[in-house]
Amino acid sequence: MDGIHDLGGRQGYGPIDVGEPPEPFHAAWEARLLGIVRAFTRPGAWSIDWFRHVRECIDPADYLTRPYYDQWLQTYAAMMVDSGAATVAELATGRSASALPGMPAPATPESVETAKKTFARFDRESTAAPTFAPGDAVRTNPLGAAGHTRLPQYARDKRGRIERFRGFHILPDSNMTGKGTAEPLYTVSFDATELWPEAGSRRDRVYLDLWESYLERA
Repeated sequence: MDGIHDLGGRQGYGPIDVGEPPEPFHAAWEARLLGIVRAFTRPGAWSIDWFRHVRECIDPADYLTRPYYDQWLQTYAAMMVDSGAATVAELATGRSASALPGMPAPATPESVETAKKTFARFDRESTAAPTFAPGDAVRTNPLGAAGHTRLPQYARDKRGRIERFRGFHILPDSNMTGKGTAEPLYTVSFDATELWPEAGSRRDRVYLDLWESYLERA
């Protein structure tokens, strides 16, 4: 989605702070929120791409001023209300007014550890042939997307080169409801000067993993 979250290549937001402390959380509530997110059960239609889509719908002022895990809190609250898993009143009071039929019990520390080792895979077997091969010249889609996409704005309508075919993987753009189709996935390289003309004579290359529907033959 074209939104404030897609900051790659944008100017005017000041220097990146690389001096943050090594601690994984800035406050105790952030660790608690991560634990809650890992432990609670979810409606079946949720997927990582649905989470990303909802998070990208956050108002720009909120997105730029809320801490990272505060964005998570807002996103999961919206997802719960949207799916009927909770009401605004239940979230405000912290108390459930009624049970959601068919939902399993919350996770335990042991089951969370097991789940972390068995995350869903997004690669798929296919007998279809990919359209492109290593060495092919391609151009990326110039258009934006209404939902979540893994094609960043700075790489749209740019010429690149296929470096490697990665197999068939679920397309995030169509997977917001957990029913995405599998497409060929490629590693595509771009000259830095193709993406940012001001790079001048630099010989750097940028490598992106991009789905076939993002590409056309150049």
